[in-house]
Amino acid sequence: MSLAVDIAQPLGRFDLAVAFEAPGGITALFGRSGTGKTTVINAVAGLLRPRTGRIAICGETLLDTAAGIDLPAHRRRLGYVFQDGRLFPHLSVRQNLTFGARFAPRGAKGPSLEEVCDLLGIDDLLERRPGALSGGEHQRVAIGRALLSRPRMLLMDEPLAALDAPRKEEILPHLERLRDHTAIPILYVSHSVAEVARLATYVVVLESGRVARAGPAERVLSDPATVRQLGLREAGSILPASVARHHDDGLTELDVTGGRLFLPRMDRPEGTQTRVRVLAHDVILARERPAGLSALNILPGVVLTIREGSGPGVIVQMQCGEDRLLARITRRSAEAMKLAPGVRVHAVIKSVSIARTDVGAG
Repeated sequence: MSLAVDIAQPLGRFDLAVAFEAPGGITALFGRSGTGKTTVINAVAGLLRPRTGRIAICGETLLDTAAGIDLPAHRRRLGYVFQDGRLFPHLSVRQNLTFGARFAPRGAKGPSLEEVCDLLGIDDLLERRPGALSGGEHQRVAIGRALLSRPRMLLMDEPLAALDAPRKEEILPHLERLRDHTAIPILYVSHSVAEVARLATYVVVLESGRVARAGPAERVLSDPATVRQLGLREAGSILPASVARHHDDGLTELDVTGGRLFLPRMDRPEGTQTRVRVLAHDVILARERPAGLSALNILPGVVLTIREGSGPGVIVQMQCGEDRLLARITRRSAEAMKLAPGVRVHAVIKSVSIARTDVGAG
């Protein structure tokens, strides 16, 4: 199922003009606050009518201002999960969930209450009231309620923004399961690079109401051209990987297309597909394969581009196997190493520099 959006809307400081097509999986609308993300998702939901534009899901038109088509929100069959969940406080979790099922069209296919509870890990919460739930539990129930309405797409507007780090880590695996074990596509709004890198299959980067970049997550987030939108500290790459084996010394060995990575032990079975986010400032470059280092991860590669900024640093993009990896080094180092497109290098990555939160399901 695909979503096609092409809308224009005045937004005070600038005029929003956004056009993109989203495939299945999780499409992340990414950008800093005030770039138009919520305006876009509300237009898709039918909560806002843009000045002009067209929105369609799998070929069915939801909005076409030129043709006078504007389906009301309740007829669009979209499940919306807000930042605060918005559960009914006087109803139990079970009653909140079954309330969502009331809006499912007759005969529509989708997961049952039992399947939703298993997918989101909320079986033991059914008799509680929302006031007795943690923030992560609250959001999981809100997602379950949206799923039981049998939507053809889920819309999530920064669903983790109000949660602290432990609660985010609690809910992220459930969002990965939702992505990997259901056929329901998700439009996911966020300004967190870490969330997008872990969850998204496709990324649309917004800047001042325009699409600055769009494409598969591993390509967009590994593109030096998007560093300005991401921020230097968040610049990095996504490496698809598979769990090769677990070693007795507490390390897990991963296969990536450019070689192998060793990380602190992961609680994932051998053969499991995963994805690893590597921050650019955690990568060291060498012209020759280094020896005598404590770092275990050394990936050979070829320099593709070198992007200079206004400061003393540069972003080097290299090809490592089939993947692209970013390194943030000083301009002085790049010049001393005579780095240029086509030059062979080795990327050195410390095992302990990759946080557990930067390793997700593939």
